[in-house]
Amino acid sequence: MTTSPKALRSQRLNQITHEPHSKLDALVKAHAPFETRASFARFVVAQYLFQSELVELYNDAELSAIVPDLPARCRAEAARADLADLDTEVPAAVAGAVKNPGKARALGWIFVSEGSKLGAAFLIKRAVALDLSETFGARHLGEPEGGRAEGWKRFVKTLDSLEFSAEEEAEVERGALEAFNRFTVLLEQAYATEAEVA
Repeated sequence: MTTSPKALRSQRLNQITHEPHSKLDALVKAHAPFETRASFARFVVAQYLFQSELVELYNDAELSAIVPDLPARCRAEAARADLADLDTEVPAAVAGAVKNPGKARALGWIFVSEGSKLGAAFLIKRAVALDLSETFGARHLGEPEGGRAEGWKRFVKTLDSLEFSAEEEAEVERGALEAFNRFTVLLEQAYATEAEVA
């Protein structure tokens, strides 16, 4: 696919991840996480697994030099607290987590994680119907300090301003695609575990 050289990196990432993003949205809907608290808890398991795999990236010194508030953006602890609220055990790690990606590839992963905070604005409204909130059970979907849109705009502006080689451009795209595929795997795993228990 040829993209115009004028397309911003973030726009290009949105384009190339459109298909896995749509598939993931459909999969989330199929699992109906907002029908019951038990189903929502499985969704939080997937969120926790994904976020916990990214803790090292969010706390990476090189990446924090690029995005100064990066460590504060991590949602692994919020998801862990949600699991406790929902009386759900912290799941064991699932093999296949990203390990020591280069800077560009890591930013592709973080692009997907940060972008999901925009979608969380709609999900938190659904969680309220289950008597959950930004302070109980659905913390990881809560409004980040400074606001969702503002935080996203700042991150994207930084990402778009970085000078990347052709190889790094390929790596950031690879990271974004891997992140969507990984969350899909973790979501399936979270709901399969429930089926085994039932």
